[in-house]
Amino acid sequence: MLETDYLVIGAGAMGMAFTDVILDETDATVLLVDRASRPGGHWNDAYPFVRLHQPSSFYGVNSRPLGSDRIDTDGWNAGLYELASGAEVVAYFDQVMHQQFIPSGRVTYFPMHEFDPGGLESDRLADDAEDGRVVAFTSTMSGETTEVLVRRKLVDATYMNVTVPSQRPPGYEIADGVRHGPVNELASLTEPADHYTIVGAGKTGADACLFLLRNGVDPSGISWITPRDSWFLDRALIQPGQFFATTAAAFIDQFRCIAESTSIPDLFDQLERAGLLLRLHDDVEPTMYRCSTITTAERDQLQRIDDIVRLGRVRSIGTDEIVLDEGTIPTTPNTFYIDCTADGLERRPAVPVFDGDRLTLQTVRHCQQVFSAAFIAHVEAAYSDADRQNTLCGVVPHPDTATDWIRASYGNSLNSAHWNADADLRAWLEAARLDGFSSSEPPSDELVAVMMGALEHAEPALAKLEQYVAELDASHNGSDPLRDA
Repeated sequence: MLETDYLVIGAGAMGMAFTDVILDETDATVLLVDRASRPGGHWNDAYPFVRLHQPSSFYGVNSRPLGSDRIDTDGWNAGLYELASGAEVVAYFDQVMHQQFIPSGRVTYFPMHEFDPGGLESDRLADDAEDGRVVAFTSTMSGETTEVLVRRKLVDATYMNVTVPSQRPPGYEIADGVRHGPVNELASLTEPADHYTIVGAGKTGADACLFLLRNGVDPSGISWITPRDSWFLDRALIQPGQFFATTAAAFIDQFRCIAESTSIPDLFDQLERAGLLLRLHDDVEPTMYRCSTITTAERDQLQRIDDIVRLGRVRSIGTDEIVLDEGTIPTTPNTFYIDCTADGLERRPAVPVFDGDRLTLQTVRHCQQVFSAAFIAHVEAAYSDADRQNTLCGVVPHPDTATDWIRASYGNSLNSAHWNADADLRAWLEAARLDGFSSSEPPSDELVAVMMGALEHAEPALAKLEQYVAELDASHNGSDPLRDA
């Protein structure tokens, strides 16, 4: 039987970020179990042209930079910090595992092994309960089962359940003879199609559209099926390093918008006027918010596509028609359908992060998965009281609807208040590479003035967010404040 202090289920981005901080801040041992053949989680199955939607410096593990803090000089991200490609991310996590984790002598790695979720309930106490708990996992290659004594905690790094299109079939019927495939297949097409139809309105759908446009497809040859329009974040306002002052000012301006708003619709109007939220089309009210970022150049490109289909979700695709929730549209036999409908940021019910001898990794700052995992590891290492740990690690679930922006902002604000009240946590955040929103450089006089002026908005903004969350909770009868307005 093997023994370890922590057994981490999943060697994806969150599992790797958690393990990194545990190694850095404790003397514990870690055993990592993952069903894939190499670390990186869903990045191993992502489409070839995928890139981060945030600067590379915000991603990875805390102890090792990702990228070189280069400013892009070409393309639609020009002038902003580099966005690591999927291949770079996969190579990075492989290097972290084989150049840092395993050579430390404190990490044991079991790729191609499956941890049965039922084992979370059926595992047994060791002969001496104080010694820990015995769990098991099975090789997907040999079928051999391995038992391990977990002395401290079992860490579920799979709960957030990231899914990409290549990992499952589409959720709609496709007739024989229809050209189709997950977004991955766009990069390997050898024959052009008469037309390209993107199915899916999220980040992946936008990436597919931009890929086609970047590779010379005329906008008239693209249809985009979007059951919901989305709010986007302006990537130019989410930048570290030399742009920190702009990022900080935008964050502060967000509090002003909240504090001065008079209703939920008015809040979104103010956020849009301030450039903090972007939409693709002025005449369509977004009902979705999934943390996707774009540049204004990317938005300009996406706006070149005129054929936006807003008839709900696809039910079936035939050789001559597409059936959707709210209607039917004609199509051609040689149209290529690109499935982008996987739920990359699935909204999961929030559960306590710290629960006895188990940890369930979740986001404690909205849409910042790796930062959240690293932060949880630090709280595990630095604090021992479970109530205190869960207070510091209030879960901020992935947003889905437009008004989830309010819930996420409220959760962020509550967590930030707890963190700022703890001097040791403030110091850790200032030194954490993954925080991204701290700066080692003293703020300029101009930024200090802006920050001081923002203090008057902090308390009323928090009160306003609390009011809006209560209004949303009370509207469970199906009404939507944005739609109704």
